Amino acid sequence: MSDREFGGADDLSLPKATVQKIIQEILAADGDASVAFSKESRDLLIECCVEFVTLISSEANEIAEKEAKKTIACEHVTAALQTLGYPDYVPEIDKVAREHKQQQASREKKQTKMEKSGLTEEQLIAQQQELFNQANDKFAHVAAD
Repeated sequence: MSDREFGGADDLSLPKATVQKIIQEILAADGDASVAFSKESRDLLIECCVEFVTLISSEANEIAEKEAKKTIACEHVTAALQTLGYPDYVPEIDKVAREHKQQQASREKKQTKMEKSGLTEEQLIAQQQELFNQANDKFAHVAAD
């Protein structure tokens, strides 16, 4: 399946600077700083990446539809990788998915910190204003000295 089916190659791309940074990191990790990567090669790599993502997402969508699911889940992506002959990617994808899930869980905890305080928004604003007043008073005393 080609990205042209979704409205043309110009509609789908990856940020060139990000791809260039990834390429540079890989070349540096290989210890071969003398190797150059041309802009044409980078652009070709971007096109290949877009095609790969399109292929995987299309297959994952078909798998999800067969299961009567309206949302493509991680297991659909890993099944697509298996089906298309990329089983070596599955363990790394699973690892990244677990890490992402853990990061999301910790972000959600941070978002509910205000709720866990047990105070209303008005009470929190009042506390904040009191802290501002204390800081202003402290600054005024320091500035006066």
